[in-house]
Amino acid sequence: MKQVKIHLIAAARPNFMKIGPLYHALRDEPWAEPFIVHTGQHYDVNMSEAFFKDLRLPEPDIHLGIGSGTHAEQTGKVMIAYEKVLVGTRPDVVIVVGDVNSTLACALAATKICYNEAARPPNFFARLTVRQASQPSSHYTHRPLLAHLEAGLRSFDRTMPEEINRIVTDALSNILWTPSPDADENLLKEGIPASRIERVGNIMMDSLEMMRNEIEKQNMLEQYSLHRGEYALVTLHRPSNVDDPICLKQICGSLRRISENIKIVFPVHPRTRKNLQSFGLDELLESNGRIIVTEPMSYVPFMNLVFNARFVLTDSGGLQEETTYLGIPCLTLRPNTERPITIEQGTNRLTTPEKLLDDAMGILGGSIAPYKVPEMWDGRTSTRVVNSIKAFLGKGLL
Repeated sequence: MKQVKIHLIAAARPNFMKIGPLYHALRDEPWAEPFIVHTGQHYDVNMSEAFFKDLRLPEPDIHLGIGSGTHAEQTGKVMIAYEKVLVGTRPDVVIVVGDVNSTLACALAATKICYNEAARPPNFFARLTVRQASQPSSHYTHRPLLAHLEAGLRSFDRTMPEEINRIVTDALSNILWTPSPDADENLLKEGIPASRIERVGNIMMDSLEMMRNEIEKQNMLEQYSLHRGEYALVTLHRPSNVDDPICLKQICGSLRRISENIKIVFPVHPRTRKNLQSFGLDELLESNGRIIVTEPMSYVPFMNLVFNARFVLTDSGGLQEETTYLGIPCLTLRPNTERPITIEQGTNRLTTPEKLLDDAMGILGGSIAPYKVPEMWDGRTSTRVVNSIKAFLGKGLL
């Protein structure tokens, strides 16, 4: 069987969680040659490199080093840098994950690139072959197959940059690997052919199960003088929550009130810390000694705190899924979610700054609805993805 060169695109914490188990699964296949491409969108050590260590990933094969910037700057810089990588390395498959700016940028670059048959390297073979009338009959152009892992998620809120990234990436992708039935339905409603859609489950659970032993060995409770089920865990980073001083003050006030009933651990995102200090709110959080403010944490120690929390308050996507899988109550501080299955079947509930205190007290009072783990959230998604790629190989489409 021919070697298949596969680019795994990583940019931010949720991306690392998704490429980790897939990288290991592909490394076990004699036909697969996976390469990690790190765009550098998250460049803080605790937000990036530490996750590679936790997930037992090697140093990225390619590091674009993009860093921060506006949405347009980040997207443009990644496109320019990754196009050069595509030309130089000629992957057969490009796998993008999630919904960050790098996901969209690499999808656009991979979709528009063409390799000339006459110049292709010995191990190169690609899915899309289009004869060009302007060229001699022996010349073809080739594009890498583009696959989107975690496709089809929709919040139906186009004010969220991530929603635009999701919609465009899905429209461009040749294969759409979805985590849940609602994602399949969203894609079909948008006119995506069913032949391009394949439900594989939630790969975040693969990471969790792959690292479970290491997670459970951590002593984070001892480190912070905590007891299982006797603290809440908080993560906040979205601009809608942390960039408005009035909104952030209201959230901090609610956290302080909640902390009178249960301790809180709050690993603070760099953006959030900057605003807390700028708005003079850091003292409000820390003055009563019941809110433990920490630096951002890498995956294993952070998940140890998730495993043992009474409940989680977050505005991130991945934690909605992880808490559903673990059966831990989750309050998501957002008006909507692209993961509705975590509400319909899981432990997740949406909240607002105004309702936060009441919702948290409701959890502490025992008001938790029945839940179940969604189908195919079983730690075997990476195996299904590998089998999907094998199926394309068997059909001669790679």
